[in-house]
Amino acid sequence: MSDKTSKIDTINRFFTAYASYDIPAMRAVLTDDVEWTIPGHHPLSGTKRGVEEVAAFFTELGRAGFQAEPLFLEANEGYVVDIHRGWTTEGIGKVDTLWALVWHFTAEGKIDRVVNLSADQHQMDNYVWNNYALAPLPDRLA
Repeated sequence: MSDKTSKIDTINRFFTAYASYDIPAMRAVLTDDVEWTIPGHHPLSGTKRGVEEVAAFFTELGRAGFQAEPLFLEANEGYVVDIHRGWTTEGIGKVDTLWALVWHFTAEGKIDRVVNLSADQHQMDNYVWNNYALAPLPDRLA
């Protein structure tokens, strides 16, 4: 199996785990110190650092019934680019747009960095603000 095929298989394993919200299976393909950047101006945006933060983010997406349908995957020596349709099935309003993700791999074949790019960031921002409240002060301060 080629290195490119192995990386694409890893992404497919991630999406299979994501579809069933199997957090342990998601963890199996991520490094412990993974960094996952979510664009936007909303409570779920920003860079998630470490498996625990990434798992918490995906747990929140699970509350919204987020689904993903991969449309395109291509790999080189260090990266996979994935384009997928992502949509919500629960909550106030909806998200239904294309997402491009840039996945980076370690030499050992695990995912250590992911950057999400949204085709309709305003749609996502509005959806999150309508469905996720910030904790009151001072609880939301680190």
